[in-house]
Amino acid sequence: MADDAFLRIEGVSKTFGSFQAVRDVSLSVSRGEIFALLGGSGCGKTTLLRMLAGFEKPSTGRIYLDGKDMAGVPPWERPVHMMFQSYALFPHMTVEANIAYGLKHEAISKTDRAARVREMLDLVQLTPFAARKPHQISGGQRQRVALARALARQPKLLLLDEPLAALDKKLREHTQFELMSIQERTGVTFIVVTHDQEEAMTLADRIAVMDRGEVRQVGSPTEIYEFPTNRFVASFIGSITSFEAEVRGRTDGLLRLHIPDFGTEVLARDVPSVGEGQKVTLALRPEKIVISKLPAPGTNAVEGVVKDLAYFGKDSLYRITLPSGALVQAHAVNARRGDEGARVADWDDRVWLSFDPASAIVLEA
Repeated sequence: MADDAFLRIEGVSKTFGSFQAVRDVSLSVSRGEIFALLGGSGCGKTTLLRMLAGFEKPSTGRIYLDGKDMAGVPPWERPVHMMFQSYALFPHMTVEANIAYGLKHEAISKTDRAARVREMLDLVQLTPFAARKPHQISGGQRQRVALARALARQPKLLLLDEPLAALDKKLREHTQFELMSIQERTGVTFIVVTHDQEEAMTLADRIAVMDRGEVRQVGSPTEIYEFPTNRFVASFIGSITSFEAEVRGRTDGLLRLHIPDFGTEVLARDVPSVGEGQKVTLALRPEKIVISKLPAPGTNAVEGVVKDLAYFGKDSLYRITLPSGALVQAHAVNARRGDEGARVADWDDRVWLSFDPASAIVLEA
């Protein structure tokens, strides 16, 4: 772990009675980074966030912020602000008053306080709505009021607990980019807790995927999606189809794998740590699989029958049954405008599936 990390979490665990919510978590976050804690309900991500805020004390381990040990530092003395999922705005106060409330106990003059509030209103583009109350603005605008109130105190670290969960899909997508723009302009370090994979992939510079209190993998969105290090991360992020496989050797720098469900061998990107005869898992993402009615050339090809088909507009999802009975999911982009004629295949069609060896994910654990 880098010594110059802005936030360092070292061996942190949290136990509630006999239940261990967080297990020996160690992470480092750089200054000005958007870092996401991603996982399902009960994985420990919110508990970890509350320990960063000072609302919970670690059972073991240490948390360092900007070089200072946070042990014994109460929440109100930490250069940290937490933005809650509910936004916690005061309904009887105006937008301007809600933002100013965060500065109530700051040792600054009335003039400076007013200037800070104006600055925050400009930052989140809500100056025209300063005199309105929360029920008179949209959900996305309420989210920005909560963000402005949090940033008004000029925290070194901003903690966001499911910040976009209350917004509809389109507004959530739009607000993600607004959040990124505001973070870039302020330079404040963001820690975002979310269960939404797309949200984490869009917002974060790096992601920590959590499961049952443990961090299973840390990396950039590309690393997490394209190069998962274990079955949990591979299956949690995006869609994937997994098959039991056995390593048969190496050919031209590629792994040769026997796939019982395929009834044949395939080639995959080499994983130096695996050896001949080792049992592994082959994982394939639907968008990496090419579906065609014509026989596919090369080693990595298998024939099947279309069992199910879902049309999503921009693309279609096919569920193909192999002769072994195994199911494979494949995506195909609907590049041509039209209805049935634009699809690659239809129900009960016999098709060929193929994939590039570089697209195949080989997992040991």
